[in-house]
Amino acid sequence: MAGLPKDGFKKNHRNDGSPIELVRPIEGKVDNPFESLSLPTTSRVKQVWAIGGGKGGVGKSLVASNIAISLSRMGNRVVALDLDLGGANLHTSLGVELPKQTLTDFFSGRIENLEECVVSTGIPNLGIVSGAQDSIGVTNIGTAEKVRFFQKLRDLDADYLIFDLGAGTSFNTLDFFIFADVGITTMLPEPTSIENGYRFLKSVYYRRLWLSTRLSRIRHLIEAAMDPKNEKGIKTPSDLYREANQLSPEAAMILKEEIERFQPKLVVNQVRTQTDVDIGFSVKSVCKKYFGIDMDYVGYLDYDSAVWQAIRRKRPLMLEFPNSRVVSSVDRITGYLLKRYGHIRNPLL
Repeated sequence: MAGLPKDGFKKNHRNDGSPIELVRPIEGKVDNPFESLSLPTTSRVKQVWAIGGGKGGVGKSLVASNIAISLSRMGNRVVALDLDLGGANLHTSLGVELPKQTLTDFFSGRIENLEECVVSTGIPNLGIVSGAQDSIGVTNIGTAEKVRFFQKLRDLDADYLIFDLGAGTSFNTLDFFIFADVGITTMLPEPTSIENGYRFLKSVYYRRLWLSTRLSRIRHLIEAAMDPKNEKGIKTPSDLYREANQLSPEAAMILKEEIERFQPKLVVNQVRTQTDVDIGFSVKSVCKKYFGIDMDYVGYLDYDSAVWQAIRRKRPLMLEFPNSRVVSSVDRITGYLLKRYGHIRNPLL
């Protein structure tokens, strides 16, 4: 098998050379990080929220940092995790110097528990786990490291975990989003951002279906749907449902259920006009028409010069400009998410 040692094993090493896990690739076996998870039966963590998007610079760190602060001000213990591996900057948005221990130390095996990476932000009830720095290979963590990360997350002493994800559609980024109980996509009212936002949502959509053990019987059809030029002519979820129904009506019903379970949230950032505001409703309509999913357009953030001023000063927006319109909007969005989705748990886990 290409890319593997001659003995047929893929090895995931710690820095000292000792293996974290030894994995023998099995023909036809799905590389599913959720399949082997054994999460703790008791955990303080109530929910995991992930903020993602297809393009860089759309406000993921802005939304993640301020939602984290908003939750902490309500008396919740919150830990924000910078999962933009290789491009971490959430600590800057929170006004914190780069911590000595980051996710690089965790993924390399230098430390065993994520709690050792948690650093106080100086904001009551809010800690941060800073993203990986300087290590080239850490952006390509394997399934074993990802499973270990997911299992250790629920051991953190926090009510809410906030993921600030990197740009793009790598499997790691998609899986971090899929792991969350509440997934929030951010985009700007600009063509490139909207296009990349759709691409991100489509990638999460199909990756989520592909990972579902309930749909293993039609996984080959899902794989075909992920290829726009597939020979079966599957272009839309309706096409996928049609093909699944021909193969197995029971599998088609499960497919329908899994699609209905996927309910991403949307925040449009840097809004200047009513036309910008309405873009969120257009995205919601398109997602319903082409993906069959009910996206919730939870709110928008006005364009505000206070945002870049806070970034330049390396200070959290909520502390530097507490009366800005963006801060009010984030508080409103956070309150809505808690009220509407505070009971949600990831059905895949």
